[in-house]
Parts: sequence; C-alpha cells; structure tokens
Amino acid sequence: MRVGYVKTSCVMTAKELGRNRFALVLLVVIPMLFFTLVSLTTSEHPVAFRLASVSEDTIVQVSARNESLLFIGVAAVGLLSSFLALNLIQRNAAVNRRLILCGFRSSELILAKLSVLLLAVLVISLYVGLLLLVFFRPEHFVNVVLGFVLAGFVHLCYGLLVGTTVKRELEGILLIVLLVNIDAGWLQNPVYYAEAQNKLLIRWLPAYFPSQASIVSAFTDHSIFSSFIGSVAYGALLLIAALLIYWWRMRVVRPR
Repeated sequence: MRVGYVKTSCVMTAKELGRNRFALVLLVVIPMLFFTLVSLTTSEHPVAFRLASVSEDTIVQVSARNESLLFIGVAAVGLLSSFLALNLIQRNAAVNRRLILCGFRSSELILAKLSVLLLAVLVISLYVGLLLLVFFRPEHFVNVVLGFVLAGFVHLCYGLLVGTTVKRELEGILLIVLLVNIDAGWLQNPVYYAEAQNKLLIRWLPAYFPSQASIVSAFTDHSIFSSFIGSVAYGALLLIAALLIYWWRMRVVRPR
C-alpha cells in the first residue's frame, strides 16, 4: 500500500464527489424533509416498546413523535450513505481501470473511496444529529450520533457491495431502496418490532444494531457496547465482500 497513491486517489475522489452538486443539495434537504414530515404527521401520544438489544423485558415509554424522529434519522443516514457509496463505486469505472493500468492498485482506489465515504458519513451523521436537536433532546446526544455513524458505516459498506456486484445504476438503486425501505425504514421501528412474529430475522438485517444503538442512547442510560460491536462486525463483513469483488472485477491480466 503506497501512501502517496492513496492520497492522490483521495483527492480525486473528493473532487469527483464535490462536482455532483445536486447530490450534495439532496444530502442537506432530505433529512430536513424527513424530520419535518414526521413532526407534522405524528402526535405526542406515548408509545411503549421493548429494547431488544438490552433485554426482552426492558420496556420504555416515550412520545410517538420522538420515537419516530429518531427512527427516521437512522433511516435517512442509512439511505444517503448507501446511495453515496453506490454512486462513487459505479461512476468512472472505466477511468479507475485505466488508473490501474497506469500503476495504481485496486486496493489503493477502494481505500481512497472508503476514506472519503467515512468522512462524508461523519458529516451527515453530525448534521442529522443537530437537526434532531431542533425537535427534541435525547438522553445521550453523542451516543445517538455514534448510532447514526454506525448506520452510515454499515449502509455505505452495503452500497459498496451493491456497486461492485451490479454494473448498471438502475439495478443498484433498486437493491438499495428495497433493503433500506424494508429494513431501516420499516422493520427496525421498535414499535413494529415489539409485535413482530419473527424477531430473529429482523435482528439479522443490517440496520438492527445501529438502530438499537441510537434508540437505547436516546431514551435510556443502558450501554450500547454490544450494538457497537455488532455494527462494526456487520459492516466489516459487507466491506470484505465488496473488496474481494472489486479486486476481482478490476484485476488486470497481463500477457506473459
């Protein structure tokens, strides 16, 4: 791994992301729109639900609006992170292959993309967390933002995996929308989870651990260590799969 090549690739990737101004505008507008719609359409009626990552017997009761705001915040970070990763890994694939022919390594290119994406996830998570403060103040704000970061990490790894697996943008978008909408946007809602018949299936989905980290941090004083470890492990598995597929697709077979 050559540091100079990675730095150069990071600069190129950041410039590539910065040129997509419409996407940058959406990063700002979408969380704001999600929070506004939730605030206008939910009530302060109390809802009770179980904290699955703590114990099936641990039940909390909070405002339906606050629970929905936090839940939609995790979904927003996951959706934006997945799309960013998909966009960066699929765009300019031919250019990246030429860079490999010119001396770059596939590991250096993917590491640069991952570094830029992680920085973007940190910014998005902090932005969504600050927006959340406009509507209500969670018990442990820093840990809530950490939960958003974990959601972004897991979903960007999923976005990288999708982007390296499928070649066309339409299929990639459909795969991301399908998973994020069903998982982070529906099944991980703690109110739905409380009455779900197959909780084990929900626990195996990517957004489970990050969602639990944010929910536990927002409304209780319980530890989120297990959710943190679960999120990192899940994201790492997706990332390893994405790296292997990217290396295989970008390899250059040189004639002997």
